[in-house]
Amino acid sequence: MSILGKILGGIFKKKDAPVQPAPTAAPTAAPAQAPVVTAAAATSPQPEPVDVAGILDFMNDQREQTLNWRTSIVDLMKLVGLESSLAERKELADELGYTGDKSDSAAMNIWLHKQVIWKIIDNGGQLPRDMTP
Repeated sequence: MSILGKILGGIFKKKDAPVQPAPTAAPTAAPAQAPVVTAAAATSPQPEPVDVAGILDFMNDQREQTLNWRTSIVDLMKLVGLESSLAERKELADELGYTGDKSDSAAMNIWLHKQVIWKIIDNGGQLPRDMTP
């Protein structure tokens, strides 16, 4: 699983569904015509909004050390139980298409936090307006 996937999973508490093995028996009858999928049928409904700030604040309240997840990618990663080492952040930067200088960790961290916030929003997360990049 990708680092971003682990972050989102830690927030939304989603687990990858186990891969089901393909059936070994052949189907008894093949359909005469493949079903037609329309654009309306192909689109999935929008996920219900999730109060991400509430979830992360609750998680933060359960810790002895308060983390500044609202502005720090390092603290956000720690809060959801991930390693936040420079190597892990560089891997996350590669996943998200960072083209800047990875040796400038401050600039990379700011960029990573903004990108992860956007991905949280894209996946149905609600955050306070002042957190929207």
